[in-house]
Amino acid sequence: MLQSVQKRKNRLRAQRKARVRGKIFGTATLPRLSVYRSNKHLYAQAIDDTAGHTLAAVDGNKSGLKANREDAKKLAAEMAKTLQGKGIEQVVFDRNGYLYHGVVAAFADGLREAGIKL
Repeated sequence: MLQSVQKRKNRLRAQRKARVRGKIFGTATLPRLSVYRSNKHLYAQAIDDTAGHTLAAVDGNKSGLKANREDAKKLAAEMAKTLQGKGIEQVVFDRNGYLYHGVVAAFADGLREAGIKL
């Protein structure tokens, strides 16, 4: 891919990320669930923005899961289990500048199916 095209894609994602982050904020009772998607893996963490702490996290790389829809649902179930173990039933979903389709949407649907309210 041309370098100028990649720079433009990164800039547009950063703009989307800033726009989304300006509207949402996580607390200890209602954390922000941030998703990071690379070409190979998917990562997620629940963040308390008031204290600046990560409350729970899952790593698709350590779990041996790839960045596809089926594995995103498995990772979401694992994240939901971790959140429910800490007494968290509802989160604010931060798509982190990614478009809400494909792997990101499958992850959110998997959380809903596992009993977490978004």
